Amino acid sequence: MRVVFVHGACVRDGSWWWHRTAELLKERGVPSVTPALPSCGEAGPPGGVGGPGLPEDVAAVRQVLQAGDEPTVVVAHSYGGIVTAEAAAGVGSVRHLLLVSSYLPEVGQSLSDFGDGGPAPFLDVDPDAGTFGVRPERLVDTFLQDCDPELQAQAADHLARQSVRVTGQPVGAAAWQRLPSTYLVCAQDRGTPPRLQREFARRADSVVELDAGHHPFLSQPEAVRDLLLSL
Repeated sequence: MRVVFVHGACVRDGSWWWHRTAELLKERGVPSVTPALPSCGEAGPPGGVGGPGLPEDVAAVRQVLQAGDEPTVVVAHSYGGIVTAEAAAGVGSVRHLLLVSSYLPEVGQSLSDFGDGGPAPFLDVDPDAGTFGVRPERLVDTFLQDCDPELQAQAADHLARQSVRVTGQPVGAAAWQRLPSTYLVCAQDRGTPPRLQREFARRADSVVELDAGHHPFLSQPEAVRDLLLSL
């Protein structure tokens, strides 16, 4: 078994966000990899007007999924669920999806379909540059309130400006409709409301709820590791 982690929006250095859980999995002999998302500027051109968007993110994740034939669990976080919905479709090695506080779109839906028509207060949108990002002063209170101070201090160095176009680009497939899936609801999440998570969770095959914020793989890595090993 291997694990492919797909991170959320407005961050870079994806492996950093998953490192606590990845290290625990490695101790159990389970390798993992975190694809770079081009729309976050992780694969060359920066995000923004004319920059990479959702199709490029899908292609990057799909390339990693198709690079091996060992049984694979894909762990998608937040915006990563949008990417994974299309990227994992039809890939024979993928055996299970673990969706962590994740958006779970139907075919033709985009990230903007799940909002209220305006940007969230913790986001900064620059329409001229064509990017959006997390407001640094809102990062800890919104996304990392249950993490230790050391992680909270490091996280700001791993934020990214992302192409805003990803919010309106629809997915062309919904892998969760054909693959076994587990939804991890983060009950103390201040970024993706638990109410919305529970709506998405109804689309999954099974549901687990954890008393955690937006990044349980940082705040409670043992719990996420144990859940992965149980799939």
